[in-house]
Amino acid sequence: MLVRKNVTSLAPALAAVILLTAGCGGGDEAKSGSGPASSSPTPHGYVEGATEAAEQQSRLLLGDPGSGETRVLDLITGKVHDIARSPGATALTTDGRFGYFHGPDGIRVLDSGAWMVDHGDHVHYYRAKIKEVGELPVGTGTSIRSDVGVTVTSSADGKASVYRRADLEKGALGTPSPLPGTFAGAVVPYAEHLVTLTAESGAPAKVAVLDRSGKRVAAPEAECEQPRGDAVTRRGVVLGCADGALLVHEDDGAFTAEKIPYGEDVPTAERAVEFRHRPGSSTLTAPAGKDAVWVLDAGEGAWTRVKTGPVVAANTAGEGSPLVVLESDGALHGYDIPTGKETGATDPLLKELPEAGAGGGAAPVIEVDRSRAYLNDPEGKRVYEIDYNDDLRVARTFDVDVRPSLMVETGR
Repeated sequence: MLVRKNVTSLAPALAAVILLTAGCGGGDEAKSGSGPASSSPTPHGYVEGATEAAEQQSRLLLGDPGSGETRVLDLITGKVHDIARSPGATALTTDGRFGYFHGPDGIRVLDSGAWMVDHGDHVHYYRAKIKEVGELPVGTGTSIRSDVGVTVTSSADGKASVYRRADLEKGALGTPSPLPGTFAGAVVPYAEHLVTLTAESGAPAKVAVLDRSGKRVAAPEAECEQPRGDAVTRRGVVLGCADGALLVHEDDGAFTAEKIPYGEDVPTAERAVEFRHRPGSSTLTAPAGKDAVWVLDAGEGAWTRVKTGPVVAANTAGEGSPLVVLESDGALHGYDIPTGKETGATDPLLKELPEAGAGGGAAPVIEVDRSRAYLNDPEGKRVYEIDYNDDLRVARTFDVDVRPSLMVETGR
């Protein structure tokens, strides 16, 4: 099933060209002026204490909820770093650099030491030492959303606070700035603003655009019933709603909201409520019940429902890449998104799938970057690296000494 709706396009997608010197102005001084004193100009993109590289410096953050053991797997060197435990952590999220271990008494922040800086027409890749930042004093159910300027915590009671990203990068939490009012969903940094939903009792939620201090600066005419799920794409912010999604887009300082409906009635159990995608891509995935996956092309404004076997996890790199699905047989299956045809499958990789909530178990996840996918095997204590463009070939297998039930990728 394919439903299309015209959505305003942005500029062409990022050309991933790494120009370490000439591409950044041939040695212009860094705008921040944070580089070391020298008779020669500081290279544009310089980050103090970090090493710049010509390729993505991916690392996997791994957590074992049962034991609290935490590891960082460097995908460039293959080395596994043993770091401080995160006892009680039940979820792990990331913004591309920092890992957030969600526990009952707060959220531990870990600087993975791998990140990228996007300048629009090119990117910079960096690696640095892994370091602890601190623990955010927030309650259970708190979500984290970030961009290059701020990190925002959104609590279950609708309150939100803003942390300066510069403080986190220096290894400190800093002092949060609470936002006025309450919100009906996560507060999402986007285009140097904050995008969120507000709602009065019994009424559908409405889009609100705030400045970084919390002042409302725009209110695109759009409603979202029963909001759940959000994601930032190159096309804008996607907000999940009962009847589909809203795409909030900024163009030359003006914000608009476009509805992307399913095009048919979708039962609550089959709604897209938790989006996964490759950072930088505008193609999102979400389970569509037990035996199908939603694929949302935010650029085309189209939903595609791909029928699969029983779904455990799913993701895609977008842009012509296959939909990769971990199914209940323990194997990865590839699907052509436009046709829904299965294009290949691995042998069973996971011999045993953990039961959610049993012994700290969590469902495996599929992390995707520009060339590889990563699948964690908690029971087998390993991580698989998959070449999704080569018939789902297992490129590498990493054995670890913990059950990696929680996994995110940084450096993308």
